[in-house]
Amino acid sequence: MGFAVPYTDLANEALLLEGPLAEAFWRVLNSGRYVLGPELAAFESEFAAFCGVRHAVGTSSGTAALLLTLRSLGLPPDAEVITASNSFVATAAAIILAGAKPVFADVGEDGNIDPSSIEAVVTARTRALIPVHLAGRPCRMREILLIAERNRLIVIEDAAQAIGAKLDGRRVGAFGHAACFSLNPLKNLYAYGDGGVVVTNDSALAQRIAQARSHGLADRERCDFFSYNCRLDELQAALLRVQFPLLEERNEARRRIAKRYNELLAPYGEVPEEKPGEYCVYQTYIFKHDRRDALQEHLRRCGIEAIVHYRTLIHEQPAAAEFAHPRQLLPRARRYADRILSLPIYPGLARPQQDCVASLIAEFVGRHTA
Repeated sequence: MGFAVPYTDLANEALLLEGPLAEAFWRVLNSGRYVLGPELAAFESEFAAFCGVRHAVGTSSGTAALLLTLRSLGLPPDAEVITASNSFVATAAAIILAGAKPVFADVGEDGNIDPSSIEAVVTARTRALIPVHLAGRPCRMREILLIAERNRLIVIEDAAQAIGAKLDGRRVGAFGHAACFSLNPLKNLYAYGDGGVVVTNDSALAQRIAQARSHGLADRERCDFFSYNCRLDELQAALLRVQFPLLEERNEARRRIAKRYNELLAPYGEVPEEKPGEYCVYQTYIFKHDRRDALQEHLRRCGIEAIVHYRTLIHEQPAAAEFAHPRQLLPRARRYADRILSLPIYPGLARPQQDCVASLIAEFVGRHTA
């Protein structure tokens, strides 16, 4: 069915950039250079500068960014990597595909990994932490980095949903040993298809990942190690460069919409208030309510597309059965997953559309509390 208020509106966003996108498209086609060319090099330089780090390496997806980073770290076969379970499955999948074991820590009220829960699951086999900046909200990185330092752990930020988010004025991606971003169409900066990028200050790691994304080739004749074909292509890099100058303006638009949602919806459920020092970019606007499923159905019937990110925790997935462990009892993550509802949010969301969403939520809550 069509929705009066869709979850996102990518087609209209593309129309607004039709001229510059077409120019970039034909620039690449006319160059005859479609892989590992000047557009990618320029995008990587711009992205690294934006994050405040030395290196960026474009990849074919955010999942590839995580996988190549983990494989490039040379983790031992029995390594454990701690992350959150209320994220997209790609985070844990990358850990497993890199030959390590995911261990899940519980989350706080903000949905991000709880540093005190990290301490509870660190073992002699723990080698790395992957905090996920969920929904565009930065994790409590100061505490996480202290835990990592005490336990000699590598920190890889999963910043897939948080490009441009900041903590105490510092952008996510600049805290850990490396950080991985997704450029999927539902992200704040997106490709017209899939894409990803790794950022780091470690020159050797950046070089290893750059080689790993292209079969492990040192040049056309020499393969130093076997790897994947996970490159961000020239066309996507060029199209991303058209959008990149608009990122901060779009993030500010999302922040204005989120602030207004908070004002409209605070009487009817739990809204995502920012904490001191946080600059959230609201890739997802998460409203919490105890009757989430009924509320979602009510909105759907009234033409509002609201989504749940995510109903099933990663450690509850059939694919994760062999990794089940008594440590993975995560009551706060389970309660979080039971109550969350992602409301429409995108830079072009109009006030009347937002008013419609809010009034329907108010109507639902009023009906069920009378």
